[in-house]
Formats: sequence, structure tokens, C-alpha cells
Amino acid sequence: MLAIAQFMVVLDVTIVNVALPAIQTDLGFSAEGLQWVVNGYTLAFGGLLLLGGRMSDILGRRRLFLIGLGLFTAASLAGGFATSDGLLIAARAVQGVGAALLSPAALALLTVTFPAGRERNIALGVWGALAGIGGTLGVVAGGVLVDSLGWEWIFFVNVPVAALAIAATPMFITESRRVQADSSFDVAGAVLGTLGLLAVVGGVIRTEAAGWGSAEVLSLFAAGIALLAGFVAVEARAKDPLVPLRLFRVRGLSVSAIALALNGGAFLGMFFLTALFLQQVHGDSALEAGAHFVPMGIAAIASAVVGAQLVTRFGTRSAYLGGTTVGAVGLLLLSQAGADSSYAGALLPGLIVFGLGLPLVGVANQIAAVAEVPHEDAGAASGVITAAFQVGGAIGLALISTAATTRTGDALAAGAAQADALAQGFERGMMIAAGLAIANLVVGLIRAPRIQPDAAMVAEASV
Repeated sequence: MLAIAQFMVVLDVTIVNVALPAIQTDLGFSAEGLQWVVNGYTLAFGGLLLLGGRMSDILGRRRLFLIGLGLFTAASLAGGFATSDGLLIAARAVQGVGAALLSPAALALLTVTFPAGRERNIALGVWGALAGIGGTLGVVAGGVLVDSLGWEWIFFVNVPVAALAIAATPMFITESRRVQADSSFDVAGAVLGTLGLLAVVGGVIRTEAAGWGSAEVLSLFAAGIALLAGFVAVEARAKDPLVPLRLFRVRGLSVSAIALALNGGAFLGMFFLTALFLQQVHGDSALEAGAHFVPMGIAAIASAVVGAQLVTRFGTRSAYLGGTTVGAVGLLLLSQAGADSSYAGALLPGLIVFGLGLPLVGVANQIAAVAEVPHEDAGAASGVITAAFQVGGAIGLALISTAATTRTGDALAAGAAQADALAQGFERGMMIAAGLAIANLVVGLIRAPRIQPDAAMVAEASV
């Protein structure tokens, strides 16, 4: 039940991608606005994830799980009934808030419900497996729903599953909370951090229409920097901060946060643009587009399994550098696809290669992030790197999609056909994504620590 709820959270990161062309047509989204269908969810989820974990510890994990699941369900229903772009973006943001409340509460409930040892290991294995296949299944399920019932059903499908979980949770899950003298929330830090990130992402997205030097864009960037500076100031003074700044003095954690943010940016931007390219240029139906992502998902699952063994044998630094190199090669291969390219010849090799590289970076840096952190800070460290992946994904998507949209517009203005212009935008976007992967490689070469974990550490960090 807890794992199924987490499965829905992961599913909603990817299921929406294959529905984007249908959503854009029905609700009249601009190319700029379409990014917010993904980023509204991602930023709310990543920005409030740490606050959700703290609230569940203090107010009760089952209570926050049910509140989050209720919000997620209501927002899913509202998203399916949305009649305008603004309503859908608002629903996606509320979905993200719900996910930020339920996800950390669900994992905490799982660890306290099952005793340490075989039972907990099995439960964590089911949790990790369902979360791992959620992304791959999401694109296929999304394609089936869009082609057979309409894009609205990618949201409606959450409702009966979530309703069943809400009804069953009180019968099977007991309440738990952390006993502590100081029961305070760092709400100010969560609000400042999330609003700052929204301003920065909004500034990046508006550069295509207004220009990098426009007053609007500069104002958004200035507001974002000021809000994020306020976030750092609040965290430095807070008695019980969401993000203990001392953690960033740990080399492994600070490098891992950057690595996972860059990895998330390359992944989310690639996923967004490739889903559009397959349908708008290659001519796929939503189901065909979803099926065309499956080989990448299979490659990623296989790489995650093998990656744990590679990290144990060769260390986190080697796996990190290998994963970023493979990922960059995959993105460069994807950038060669043109309007007349075949899926098998131009897209499939790049998707498989990128899928092989993505989990290696994730596994290596999840381990490196917590390896040198005191045990009492391990939960906070895990929350930081999870949030970093989501936030990096939102910023990377904004950069990649904006660059692609600008290139497409320039090509259309120069007289290119629609398909050729979109292909040129896709090429530019993949090059930017590859640039993020190469930047990640440089970070790893310069700063990544050499950590040789044992099997127990790999198992604990891979959940």
C-alpha cells in the first residue's frame, strides 16, 4: 500500500510526458507554458520535500501520509477536469505538494512498520522495485490512456487507486511520530527556497520571449537570488533547519547534490523533448511514443542492478565518472536525429546508451552523499539529494526546452518547414543536455571523493 502510493508519485513524473502534445492542443498551451505542466509538479515536490519529512516526524507519519495522498488525489481529479492551462498547472503544483507530504511519510512508515532484518529488507525491496519501474511503466500507461480514453485519464487513473489506499491505511498502518522536545517547522525556509527556485526557473523560461537582458528576466533572476539568499540566512539561524548547512562541508554530500541536480536536469529535459519529438516530428501516436521509451527503461533497470555491484567493486568515483561519460555519449547520439531519421537508426541507440548511464550516476552519488555524514544526519542528507535531483530537473528542463524553442522559432523565421524546425530545436536541446552531462563529468573529475562502500552501505543508500 505504501509502495503503491510511492509508485504513483514516481509515475506522475513521467506519465504526463507522452500526453503533452494532446494537452497542448486541447488547452492551448504555448511552447513556453507547456514546461510548467512538468515543472509545476517537480518544483513543488522538490521544494517542499524536506518540510514534508519534518512535518511527518512531528505531526504523525500516518496523518501526513493520508493528508498528502488526499491532496494528491484531489489534484489528480482537478487536473483531469482542467479546462485551461492555468487550472492544469495549478493542479499539477498541488499534486507536487501532496507528493512532498506523502513520500517521506510513506518511507518512514515502512521502516517503522517492519522490524529490522528480513521483513524490512523485503519491504524495502518491493518499495525500490515499484519506484524503479514506475518511470518506465508511466510512459506506456500514459500512451494507452491518451490514445484510448484521452489525456484526462492520466490524472483520473490515480483517483481509484489512491481512494483505496486512503480507505485501507487506517486498518493496516498504525500512527508513529518522532518524540522530541522541540517540535518546530522551518516553514520560512521551505517557502523562501521554493519561491526562489520558481523565480529562477521562471526567469530562464521567459528568456525565449523577452530576452536574457530584459527587465522582466533580470527582475525574476534578482528576486530568485534574493529569496535564495534569504533561505540560506534562515537556515543558518534556525534552531532546527530543514537543511543543516554544516552538511555541505561534507565533500561527498556537496558533490553528490551537484551531480544529482545536473543528472536530473539532463534526464528531465531529454525526456520532455524526446516525447514531443517522437509525436510531433516522428509521427508517433502517444502509445507508440511510450513504447519507444521502454528500451531506455529496461537499460536503466539493468544498469541500476549492475551498478550496485560496480560501485562495490570499483568505488563511487569510478561509477560516477563512467555513468556521466556514458550519459553524455547517449545525448550526443540523440542530437544527431533529424526530421527524416528512423527510430531504430537515430533514436534507439541514444536512448539505450543514456539509460545505461543514468542510474550509475544516481547509485554512486546516493552512496557518496551519506557515506561520510554522521548517522543522525543521514535522513536529512537523503532528503537533500532527493530534492536536488527534482530541483535540478526543473532548472535543466527550463534551460533545455527554452533553448530548443528558441532554435525552432529561429528556423521557422528563416523559412524552414515545421518538422525541420522542430528537429533543429530538438538537436539544440540535446546538445544543451549533453553539456550538462559533460559539466557533471568535470565536477566528478575535480571534486568526487573516492569511496569504497561495502554491500550493506550500497543496500541502505539504494532505497
